[in-house]
Amino acid sequence: MAIAITALAGGQDYLVLMQRMVMFCDVFRGKSVFVTGHTGFKGSWLSLWLHHLGAKVHGYSLAPPTTPNHFTQSGITDVLQEHLIADVRDTGRLRQAIEAAEPDLIFHLAAQTVVKTGYTDPFETFSTNVMGTVSLLEAIRTIGRPCSAILITSDKCYENREQVWGYRECDPMGERDPYGGSKGAAELAIRSYRESYFPPTKSDIHGIRIASARAGNVIGGGDWTDHALVVDMVKALSENRPISIRSPNAFRPWQHVLQALHGYLTLAVRLLGESGFKYCSGWNIGPLPGNEIPVHQVVSRFLTEWGSGRWEDRSEHHSHREAEILRLSIDKALWELNWKPVWDIDKTIQATAAWYKQWMTNPHSTRDCSLRQIVAFEHDASLLCQS
Repeated sequence: MAIAITALAGGQDYLVLMQRMVMFCDVFRGKSVFVTGHTGFKGSWLSLWLHHLGAKVHGYSLAPPTTPNHFTQSGITDVLQEHLIADVRDTGRLRQAIEAAEPDLIFHLAAQTVVKTGYTDPFETFSTNVMGTVSLLEAIRTIGRPCSAILITSDKCYENREQVWGYRECDPMGERDPYGGSKGAAELAIRSYRESYFPPTKSDIHGIRIASARAGNVIGGGDWTDHALVVDMVKALSENRPISIRSPNAFRPWQHVLQALHGYLTLAVRLLGESGFKYCSGWNIGPLPGNEIPVHQVVSRFLTEWGSGRWEDRSEHHSHREAEILRLSIDKALWELNWKPVWDIDKTIQATAAWYKQWMTNPHSTRDCSLRQIVAFEHDASLLCQS
């Protein structure tokens, strides 16, 4: 039976369970892991989880992009070996930081992550998402030190045709808005560097293994990104006003932040293994079919968990185009990584609402809350593996 999100509510209970939990067979224990974008939503959760798994985490990022934010409130600097505030496009400084960290593994999450910002500032969006990725790849190339690297892009990297079936890793890159276009271009840069400088079949010679991961719409506690659905909901609820929804009928592959990170970590385990060269490609990380529900259903279920609130349709005031249907095929990850989604949409919304409720009650308890959810997720993942 899965651990309830509200279990392990205090004292040392969750620490005891953490000590008993052996996740990923201790693959990350003692490993040097370099994380770009560690001050962001996913990056801060990843840094916390990696530390929990025994890794030595080196962070490189701009300052946290919002106030409040998960990184600061959860005291993530306390779990880091190194915390550098710098721009990923500064290739010289990035290279120095990577050389000093001597990483076994690199996670690249530094990015401009907001679709709407892509419209208002396309130059910065392309610069950060494309040239920031190239900057990291160039640092890896010129250092020449053996390592594995996972570069995170987005499910929006695909050319969206409003199809009802999920996009596969072999489908064309390049959405029609600036954000999606930048992510598709980043994927092309990753592939060209991999094939030109780090061919997987010669990884025993150069020692560098490069993969990319394309996650679906990620939600969870601690996200304060502008224009994000959950953030809009929490802000409206805290101010006792109706939630304004821009695209109530848009379908998205919703998943909890821990589920996306679980996919990234599983991919990392494969890359670090003896046959890691087999996994040097692009991977979709998303939910099982049936979890791609429309925005208005996400809002309604969140309000049920919250216990109050209402929403209103503001789609007529939404001027920028957004895809109505977006689904990912995760067959490749299921079969080749032997990875499985753990939390469904209901558990995802439950965990997300519980985190923000805890934050509103006690903003200084967010690290404990995040750790408890990591432990609960690990427990559920272990049960799934046994089934």
